[in-house]
Amino acid sequence: MAPQMPDFSQSVKLKYVKLGYQYLVNHFLVFLLIPIMLALSIQALNTSPEEMLQLWNSMHFTLVHIICSLFLVIYSLTFFLMSRPRTVYLVDYALFKPPRSLRVSFAGFMEHAKLALFTEPKSVHFQMKILERSGLGEETCLPPAIHYIPPSPNMALAREEAEFVIFSCMDSLFQKTGLKPKDVDILILNCSLFSPTPSLTAMVINKYKMRSNIKSFNLSGMGCSAGLISIDLAKDLLQYHPNSNAVVISTEILTPNSYLGKERAMLLPNCLFRMGGAAILLSNRRADRRRAKYRLAHVVRTHKGADDKSYRCISQEEDPEGHVGIKLNIDLMAIAGEALKSNITTIGPLVLPASEQILFALSLIGRKMFNSKLKPYIPDFKQAFEHFCIHAGGRAVIDELQKSLQLTEEQVEASRMTLYRFGNTSSSSLWYELSYIESKGRMKKGDRVWQIAFGSGFKCNSAVWKCNRTIKTPVEGPWADCIDKYPVYIPEVVKL
Repeated sequence: MAPQMPDFSQSVKLKYVKLGYQYLVNHFLVFLLIPIMLALSIQALNTSPEEMLQLWNSMHFTLVHIICSLFLVIYSLTFFLMSRPRTVYLVDYALFKPPRSLRVSFAGFMEHAKLALFTEPKSVHFQMKILERSGLGEETCLPPAIHYIPPSPNMALAREEAEFVIFSCMDSLFQKTGLKPKDVDILILNCSLFSPTPSLTAMVINKYKMRSNIKSFNLSGMGCSAGLISIDLAKDLLQYHPNSNAVVISTEILTPNSYLGKERAMLLPNCLFRMGGAAILLSNRRADRRRAKYRLAHVVRTHKGADDKSYRCISQEEDPEGHVGIKLNIDLMAIAGEALKSNITTIGPLVLPASEQILFALSLIGRKMFNSKLKPYIPDFKQAFEHFCIHAGGRAVIDELQKSLQLTEEQVEASRMTLYRFGNTSSSSLWYELSYIESKGRMKKGDRVWQIAFGSGFKCNSAVWKCNRTIKTPVEGPWADCIDKYPVYIPEVVKL
């Protein structure tokens, strides 16, 4: 059996906890000034006008003193307003919904597998076993090139898939938000395994005739967590460009990445990955505050690439017969667990209530100073978030995170149903999950959402959003015509 994700209660690394607590230390002066300002305000309210006039006359201010004081106040206020972080809003987002003509049923998938690997019955049987336990349903979709017999993964068809998915998302985003293509200030696109020249961002700019001074970025090779890396990049850019917006596109192009060999470790992605894409509009404009759906609170990124095992656990390589594919190592879940542990011990101090932080700190001090064998206190993240969007990378990923974070079935429902309906859509899966929660009418003003994604390298990234307004049930989108039949029961094994 493959190694399971480690129990987080066995170890907590102090250095990652310190990273989170640095945020609190860096804002210590702000917390210190609040009670001082309150005390001064109360004292001023209790002082009579005669006493204030007497105090003013006793100071003997000259005109020079008054001008210098005003200059100092104005300068300090300006410096404060210019240096504080700009709030980043998520105005809206759009998702790609594949047409039913691209649907891949279990029977169709297995028929194609038998025809493609008719001399390798063991490899066909392996894919059947994976599909039976995958958690996927009968309505996931693959691009046209993979429907061909045999599959035809060429560059022209890969570009057609990219145009179909990306342009569909962008058209929907422009329609939902009223944004015009020439009004886009920043464009970021992440697609890990298909990186042509000209780039995919250039393709978007050409299609929509965007401005010549648009700031565009094309991210590749960063795995399923690249969507949150793009959000983090957009956040940083919006800090330096006032009154701007950013469009983030997350997708994975499957056409050139269908594995045609027989290596089991490289056949697994064929069984899990499916079509998907998302386009997200971010803004730092105050005018967008009222209509924005969410406010970005935190982004925490963890990279374990310095460790050789983590670096090599997911890799694109050739098999002995020269077929290119994605190889997943058997210790993937253990490595994902270590990355998640580092990530949550960093994000914990930023989001957990004071009661949880005190218990966690006392437990940590006890382990370091008295007995290292004491069982550490694992914070209850259910007190910090109302909703969880766990990357729908596979059934095992969702199961292990549910167990490790002690989440309820309802809290992982969005992840399970996204995997069942759309499959593993890579970096865009988090947005299908968020859309599921909205479509169920569960997103209320003030709710906090935790998005968690994993990617090659190895990376674990988190984003925390705060709902800006109660979200009405969408009348369009990938879930609009089917949300009423979810959640569905997903058996442990679907016999094929």
